[in-house]
Amino acid sequence: MPDEDQNDSRNSMTRGERIRAAARTLRTPRTASWVANETETSVKTAQKYLNQLVEDNVLRKIEQGDQTLYCVDQLMATYREVAALQREHSREELTDALDSMRSKITDWKQSYDVETPGELRASIADADDDDDVETRREVASEWEHLADRVSIVRAALNEYDWATKRDFISA
Repeated sequence: MPDEDQNDSRNSMTRGERIRAAARTLRTPRTASWVANETETSVKTAQKYLNQLVEDNVLRKIEQGDQTLYCVDQLMATYREVAALQREHSREELTDALDSMRSKITDWKQSYDVETPGELRASIADADDDDDVETRREVASEWEHLADRVSIVRAALNEYDWATKRDFISA
């Protein structure tokens, strides 16, 4: 049944909407023909919309040999995420979130006597039971996620005053 729901949703989207939605989820660089196949469109149509997304700084275009690849522009995605954090949260909320993330990471370092998520993953070899293995995997994954978030929240805080001054709209 989920496939039917997904097909209904896909059928209600225009070709451009399908391509834009697929493009925003590209984790690895892909060709226009790959995107066309995934979105059930022609390569020419995929190229048209992918190039628009490059112009809009949503995607990056990478020339690799004789292939043109497209991927999410991580720098612009990060800028947009920082701006969203600044607009949606107060400085105090961001500071609290940063403190909470850093506290969790510090607790994990002490609890597992490791310095990195990679070391924690490696410690799975020393775990005695399946529950401990699963817990270490989950903690390592969350740790990696929080480590990425720390730098983004820090960036939002570093430029909070500058951004809020420029984002002010006078009536």
